Amino acid sequence: MVIMKVSGIVLDPQNKTPIMVLRDLEDRRALLIWIGSPEANSIMLAMENIKLPRPSTHDLIVNILKTMKYDVKSIYITDMQDGTFFSKINLVNSQGKEFSIDSRPSDAVAIAIRTKANIYVSEQVMASSSIPIDQTRDEQEAQEFKKFIDSVKPSDFFKS
Repeated sequence: MVIMKVSGIVLDPQNKTPIMVLRDLEDRRALLIWIGSPEANSIMLAMENIKLPRPSTHDLIVNILKTMKYDVKSIYITDMQDGTFFSKINLVNSQGKEFSIDSRPSDAVAIAIRTKANIYVSEQVMASSSIPIDQTRDEQEAQEFKKFIDSVKPSDFFKS
């Protein structure tokens, strides 16, 4: 699993649909997930720590969980099938028992921001759906690896 952070919300230039941008902690890869406007608004409010006079849906969910003595341990974006991402909200109760609840990634992230829970994405999803951010760094590492491979001799693998 790759730990991620919410980088922000951007608009698709063609159809003005919100896109949630997640980045890995090294700022090497990004995951773009198209989401609905209400979820985008909820995520932006939480990111900017703006409190509404009345609880939003995601605030309500967090309030219910707290009242029932459940903590949000983490969220996982687990899969992507036919262009749809799947995620789970991982909860732990006051007795230490863990539960996973199926969720849309946008709802899971909106809750994770409010509860300061870690956001994880499976390696499979990252491999199939992420985009590189720092291509210069990737190219530099590839060149360094190529130099290393070119300099390796068979004798380097045997003890003297």
